[in-house]
Amino acid sequence: MALAALGTVVLDCPDPHALAGFYAEVLGGTVEDQGDWVDLKLPGGATPLAFQAAPGFVPPRWPAPDASQQFHLDLSVEDLDAAEKAVLALGATVLEAEDRTRTFRVYADPAGHPFCLCAC
Repeated sequence: MALAALGTVVLDCPDPHALAGFYAEVLGGTVEDQGDWVDLKLPGGATPLAFQAAPGFVPPRWPAPDASQQFHLDLSVEDLDAAEKAVLALGATVLEAEDRTRTFRVYADPAGHPFCLCAC
């Protein structure tokens, strides 16, 4: 028996509403704005994301062996090329582009959090 269940994944950021909107476009779901805290309820009962205003937020660096990235999200997609085009149009930036033959690609969301698009 588990001691706890994962309730929500929370990302600190300078603009919670904007970052929730980015992930709502990528993942779907419903944005529930509560000011400095914004929830993204995901379809199918998936673990929700939340976005919290963090004054002085400093985004993680990728790759940076001298600084921890803390965590990243792996997002499963059917078509890597189409998903890449879509996330770049929404404001993501490429973090690793050297090997286009891999089954994943690394990006940063508009606040600088790393995430991967992974072929399913």
